[in-house]
Amino acid sequence: MDISAYLKKRGFLTVDAAYRAKVDEWLDWYQGDVKDFHTYNVYNGIQKIAFRRASLQMAKCVAEDWANLLLNERVTIHAGDYQQRLDSLLQKNRFTVRGNQLIELVFALGTGALVEYLGADGDPVIDFIRAGLVHPLAWDNGVITECAFGGVRVIQQKECCYLQLHVLCENRTYAIENHIFDNETGEELPTEEYCPGLAPVVKTGSYTPLFQIITPNITNSFDLDCPMGSSVYANAISVLRSLDLAYDSYENEFALGRKRIMVPITMAKIQMTKSGTAQPIFDSSDVAFYAIQMPEGTTQEIKDISPPIRAAEHEQGIRLMLNLLSKKCGLGNDRYQFEAGGVKTATEVISEKSDLYQNLRKHELLLGPAIINMTKALAYLDGIPEPDVQVSFDDSVINDDNTRLDNNIKLVQAELKSKLAAIMELNGCSAKEAQKELNRIVEESRRVSGSDVDLFGAESGEEEETAGDGA
Repeated sequence: MDISAYLKKRGFLTVDAAYRAKVDEWLDWYQGDVKDFHTYNVYNGIQKIAFRRASLQMAKCVAEDWANLLLNERVTIHAGDYQQRLDSLLQKNRFTVRGNQLIELVFALGTGALVEYLGADGDPVIDFIRAGLVHPLAWDNGVITECAFGGVRVIQQKECCYLQLHVLCENRTYAIENHIFDNETGEELPTEEYCPGLAPVVKTGSYTPLFQIITPNITNSFDLDCPMGSSVYANAISVLRSLDLAYDSYENEFALGRKRIMVPITMAKIQMTKSGTAQPIFDSSDVAFYAIQMPEGTTQEIKDISPPIRAAEHEQGIRLMLNLLSKKCGLGNDRYQFEAGGVKTATEVISEKSDLYQNLRKHELLLGPAIINMTKALAYLDGIPEPDVQVSFDDSVINDDNTRLDNNIKLVQAELKSKLAAIMELNGCSAKEAQKELNRIVEESRRVSGSDVDLFGAESGEEEETAGDGA
C-alpha cells in the first residue's frame, strides 16, 4: 500500500521521496546494517569472498543516550486536580516505557508523534508513532497542522494498512478519518466490516489537534522547508562509517594476529612406528602450527611468525572517532570511552556551561510543550476542563540530589531564597502544591514538639505566601 500516492490523490501535499530515503538511511544506521557497507566483498586473487563488517552500533547508543537524558523516571508531569486520573492513564498506556522508546526513535529517525483517541472501553489511549508512519498533510511556519498516521495491522487474517487522518473542518475544529486498505492490492475495505465500532469519520469538536509532533530541536539541513525533523546523527554519518571501519579492523587485528608457528614439513610428517602404523608428530587440530616445505640446504628449524597486534593504535583511533561523534551529536566532548573492547558512557555531573547542558535544555523546549499538549488532549477526551499542566525535567545530570539540597538550605538561611521556592525546586512541584507541603510539615512539627520547627534553619512559625496561583 502506497500511502503517499493515496494522499496525493486526495489532494494533500506530502513530504517528498528524497526525505523518506533519508529516514531509511538513518534507520539502517540505527539498526547497524547499512547495505554495501556492513556487507562487503574482498577479492583474494581467485574469487570474491563475502564479509560482514563489525559494528559498534553507536547510532543506536546515541539515540538511547538522548532518550535517557530527556524522558526518564525522574521526569514528572503536574496536572493539579487531574493528577490522579493522569497518573492512572499514563500507567495504563505504559508512558514511562513507551515514551522513552519513542524519544529514542525520534532522535534516531528525526520525527515521532503522540496520538490520543478514545479506546473501546471509553478511556483515552496514547499511540506512539515513529517517523516512517507520520505523513504531514498541511503545515504553517514549520508546525504541522494536519497529519495522517499509517501502519500495518493483521485484521481478520488479512494484512491491512490502517490510515488515520487528522484534518481541519470548515469551522476550524478537527475531524478524524479512519481508513482500512488491503496492504497488498491497495483496495479500500469497508471500515465497519473489518473494524466494528470504528467510525469512518469522527468529529472531535476540538480546536487543537489530538496529536503532537516531536522532533529534535535541530534544523533539518537536508530540506529546510520540510516540517519533519532531522536525525541527531544525520550530519555524523561519515564519523559512524569511520568508527565501524576502525572497530572492524580492531577485531580483525586479533583474528588475523593469532599465534602462527612455521614447522618444516620434515618435522611435521607422519612417521611410521615399528608396528607399521602411522603417527603424526604434531597434533593436526592445533592451528598454531603450519607445515611448510623448506628449500634444501636451509636450516630446518621452527619459526614463530606471529604478527604484532596494533591494539593501542586502533584504540586511540576509536577514541578519537567517539569524541568526534559525541561532539557532532550534541553530547559534548568525552561522552564515551572505549575500554576493554567496549564503549562506556560518562556519568559525572556536567557544567551548566557545557554543550550537553545547553543542548539538553534546547531539546526540552520542544518536548515540554508536546507533553503538556498530550496531557490536555487526554483531559479533553475525558470531558473535563483543561488543567494547568507543568513538566519538570530531570536535572540530576547537572546537580545531584545532595548538592541541590545543600544549595537550597544555604540560600534559605542566607535569606536569598524562600522556603516555598526551595520546596518547589526540590520536589519538582507547583507553588500551590509546595504551599500544601509546607503547611503539612509545619503542622506535623507542631504536633510532635508543640512548637514551630523551621525546615531550613531560618526563623520558624511562618507560612509563606504563594507566588501566583501556581497550578
